[in-house]
Amino acid sequence: MNVESETSERIGRPAAELRAYLEKVMPRYRAEWGTDHSFEAALAWQRLLADGGWAAPSWPKWAGGRGLGVVDRVQCDAELARVGAPVPAGILGINNVGPALIMFGTEEQRASLPRILSGEEIWCQGFSEPGAGSDLAGLSTRAEITEDGFVVNGQKVWTSQGMQATHIMLLVRTDPDAPKHKGISVLLVPMDSPGIERRPLRQITGESEFAEVFFTDVRVPRSALLGELNDGWRVTMATLGFERSGVISMAASLQRDVEAIVRELRIEDPLLRDEVVRRWMDARVTGLLGARALAAIGEGGNPGAAQSVIKLAWSQTTAALGETMLKLQGANGLLADNPAAYRFLRSRSATIAAGTTEIVKNILAEQVLGLPKG
Repeated sequence: MNVESETSERIGRPAAELRAYLEKVMPRYRAEWGTDHSFEAALAWQRLLADGGWAAPSWPKWAGGRGLGVVDRVQCDAELARVGAPVPAGILGINNVGPALIMFGTEEQRASLPRILSGEEIWCQGFSEPGAGSDLAGLSTRAEITEDGFVVNGQKVWTSQGMQATHIMLLVRTDPDAPKHKGISVLLVPMDSPGIERRPLRQITGESEFAEVFFTDVRVPRSALLGELNDGWRVTMATLGFERSGVISMAASLQRDVEAIVRELRIEDPLLRDEVVRRWMDARVTGLLGARALAAIGEGGNPGAAQSVIKLAWSQTTAALGETMLKLQGANGLLADNPAAYRFLRSRSATIAAGTTEIVKNILAEQVLGLPKG
């Protein structure tokens, strides 16, 4: 089976400049780190990007970025994917926390921006809790207001990069008597603060990318408050908006991935061949949805609900692709060191990451189809 990608090679000036930079630094990185997927290797890669001014190209120039719009940023993402570049170690700080600091932060708080770019500060997000995952506003971690700041008690769970992080963007309840969306605040807290304990969460793949974090009488200064007191829900929605805007790049990356896989396959079983064709079609449609949303943005429009549709399509296709790749391996897929087995296990999280499928369906049902709640 041989399917050629129809992706255009016409790219803008920023992507062309990034391509030239990657041609210079990627051989040096691979010579030192090879295919190492460790945190240390990802940190080394982030520093190379930061040295060239490419760690966060969509940030404003004054913050250390290049001020790129969505179209140029997606093209840059495609260049990184083309050379198989690793994900930077501090990706949450770059994609989520940094933009929140740019939008809501004080000058003192924004001093973290260059350290986020260089990887000196690795940030995680203290959002999900044992009883408040999809219902984020149902969080119970509380911050008692004192004369000089806050005292935090509670627990967070499924905290990405929680074991490596130096700082946490922490969502807390500061007014227990207010409606649940109204009494929330955001605090910026060093992870070495007294009273913070973190424990690794072992995943089905054997890795520990997540942590559960416990807060016991953690004292936080007033200067750590991001945005206004009890206005944390607005800050949080903006932060999650930065995360979800990346679905266009996710769609394009999925399409490239599937096309590369299909190009190398030789399948005799007609049923498996049909299944692979379905996966290619799913990925192609997802990529086209992303391209259409990107075109709308490029023309000054707003993709609106398209982002939720793309996220839903990406989640379902990624999960199905993991199953198909495992089937293609036959009995070898049972081996623990088989890449297809690893891919299958990883793909299970696609319907949870960056917004669960159930929540996305609710958004589409209520905001697009106009269906009643419940």
